Amino acid sequence: MSMTGSQSLASSELAVRFEEIFGASAKIFRAPGRVNLIGEHTDYNDGFVMPCAIGFSTRVALSPRIDRKLVIRSEDFPQQFEFDLDKLPQEGAGFWCDYVVGVAVTLHNAGYPVQGANLLLRGEVPIGAGLSSSAAVEVASALAMMSLNGTTFPMPDVARICQRAENLFVGAKVGIMDQFVSCLGKAGHALMLDCRSLDFQYIPLPESVRLVICNTMVKHEHSNGEYNRRREECDQGVKLLSKWHPGIRALRDITVQELESHSAELPPLIYKRCLHVVCENQRVLDSASHLKQGNLESFGSLMRDSHKSLRDLYEVSCRELDLMVELAEKIPGFVGGRMTGGGFGGCTVNLVKTADAQSFAKEIATRYQDATAIKPDVYVCAAASGAGAEPNGN
Repeated sequence: MSMTGSQSLASSELAVRFEEIFGASAKIFRAPGRVNLIGEHTDYNDGFVMPCAIGFSTRVALSPRIDRKLVIRSEDFPQQFEFDLDKLPQEGAGFWCDYVVGVAVTLHNAGYPVQGANLLLRGEVPIGAGLSSSAAVEVASALAMMSLNGTTFPMPDVARICQRAENLFVGAKVGIMDQFVSCLGKAGHALMLDCRSLDFQYIPLPESVRLVICNTMVKHEHSNGEYNRRREECDQGVKLLSKWHPGIRALRDITVQELESHSAELPPLIYKRCLHVVCENQRVLDSASHLKQGNLESFGSLMRDSHKSLRDLYEVSCRELDLMVELAEKIPGFVGGRMTGGGFGGCTVNLVKTADAQSFAKEIATRYQDATAIKPDVYVCAAASGAGAEPNGN
């Protein structure tokens, strides 16, 4: 079955399930997860990233209510949550519904109150794998709730609303990348984004390659705290560097040469963190040039360099991610690969020749399981389209 056909089936099934639960027909909205090809931990430093949307989506079905309740259910979790729209909490409680309620609160605080509604969620994006299941939930929920009162925003503004919900309500200090590409992904293309200006360009990914995403199936518990600590270390680097470069606002504003000139004056740990970010920004710009020229080998080499930097300078990799990257090098069809996402587990992304993609996926799964006794999930993907309404869900 084609991806389009499977998406239609998923929406039809969700519509049927919604009617069984709530006794009403539903509108359905879909938002995809994403994989980041290169540009890791640069987004919250006002830098450059190059993600693409993938063919795994979260769908939100909803219908209006005549009262002021927001009733939220998911096919993936047993609880049902009910909220009074006139007494919404202002911070998350640690439940999966926080990503939905946070969007409702953010819309309300921005002057666009949400109407009473029943919502049912269905997720395909693996949770905790670094493929941005949270952004998919936020974006699909935002489009769904906005549809009730005819609110429309340009997609970049939808991304900002969802990012704000995750920052302020959920309490995760994420950058704009995940929500932006979930909103604006384009089939067959990567999206190079300037996370400061939100200027972006689509860069074609040739048919001769596929993305093979390998889920290590591990997520180390300290990941959230370490993520926030890396942000603090980058902020500290900016504060120190501003003594010599008063106009800088973020690490985005420092060149590799400028940073290296202060290597002896910065604390060693802060210098390492800054060096990753500054070099990674340049790798994204170089990667865009290589892809436009069809130079896949050079792009693959930059993916390798990115992983080494994340492992050695930013220190957000782990044994399982490093192993998955090493195993990929030895398999036919491999062009380049790296860890993707926040780190400490989750996934690697590999650029693999299309003719070898299926055999590569099978072989790396076998080798990883033999080495770790963990069975990985491996997905062969192409870049997919961004969020929107599902026509067969109306």
